[in-house]
Amino acid sequence: MTAKVLVAYGTTNGSTTRIAESVARTLQEADLDAEALPAASVTDVAAYNAVVVGGALYLGQWHKDARRFVRRHRRALAARPLWFFSSGPLDSTASQREIPPVPWVHRAMTRLDAYGHVTFGGCLQEGAQGWMARMILRNGQGGDFRDFDAVESWAADVAKALAVVPGR
Repeated sequence: MTAKVLVAYGTTNGSTTRIAESVARTLQEADLDAEALPAASVTDVAAYNAVVVGGALYLGQWHKDARRFVRRHRRALAARPLWFFSSGPLDSTASQREIPPVPWVHRAMTRLDAYGHVTFGGCLQEGAQGWMARMILRNGQGGDFRDFDAVESWAADVAKALAVVPGR
């Protein structure tokens, strides 16, 4: 049986969408049935054997759609292999060192017995929504700091872990 994996994500400007799609594509290349969906659009996780949840970071908070998804599906998530990722630093720190999850994600990981978390660099470019995003861009602090090699490597590790998870 091929494991079916949901990669649910919360994003405002689309940067986290591309990361989630890259995670799903890497899982597919490992012969898993994976799909990336906006967290707000997922009504049930019963069809999935495992879940990856990603959220963009805004002012030190995980995206509200990702938080709502985890709260809404907490019982089902606790019964499946679960990983989290965050995207957000608008500099190279995520490529230079491990960045711990924000407090809300850390608590959710503990409560749901998640397998792991990683923080990837973010992306903020012209046309981004929100007053804070526009202010950051005006100050010249935007850019694309996503490292898709790191994303694919992490997703490959998730695929390897799923190969040995009981009940797959």
